[in-house]
Amino acid sequence: MEAQFVERYHSHQPSDHQSSSSLVKHIKAPVDIVWSLVRRFDQPQKYKPFISRCTVKGDLTIGSVREVNVKSGLPATTSTERLELLDDEEHILGIRIVGGDHRLKNYSSVITVHPETLDGRPGTLVIESFMVDVPEGNTQEETCYFVKALINCNLKSLADVSERMAMQGGVVPTSVNWSSSNQIET
Repeated sequence: MEAQFVERYHSHQPSDHQSSSSLVKHIKAPVDIVWSLVRRFDQPQKYKPFISRCTVKGDLTIGSVREVNVKSGLPATTSTERLELLDDEEHILGIRIVGGDHRLKNYSSVITVHPETLDGRPGTLVIESFMVDVPEGNTQEETCYFVKALINCNLKSLADVSERMAMQGGVVPTSVNWSSSNQIET
């Protein structure tokens, strides 16, 4: 099934100066809980640990723009992102970075959320793909490694938050806070 979803929703056509990849995460929480976090274009900090604040211009429809503040430790402080796709029936979210003080130029990503069964219980298959220009002085491999590391961190946090919500009956956290033991506090 994964291959079919990747082919259907995550086929990017990068040029020679771009990098692209897809990542997969299996989450032990029902799809409705996972999607309730992913679809919140206005509140990515609910599960993305590197985002401290988000403000949205627009009415959360296609074309809306968000300005996110990035926590220290990354080579950026802000990112301006546009909502490209939001499909609540198919569980698809697409964004494009349109500005900010970072090196991710022409970055676009698609994240899809699919129901599956894990250990006999409702679970979720999450696939996120991206395409981005390779910055001057970097290789495609270096760029891909960096972006994949960020996405993997976000997907791990999405799994942690979703699984905790599933155990607590679907309670949505206000934001993700990391303690010194790397446990999520809500």
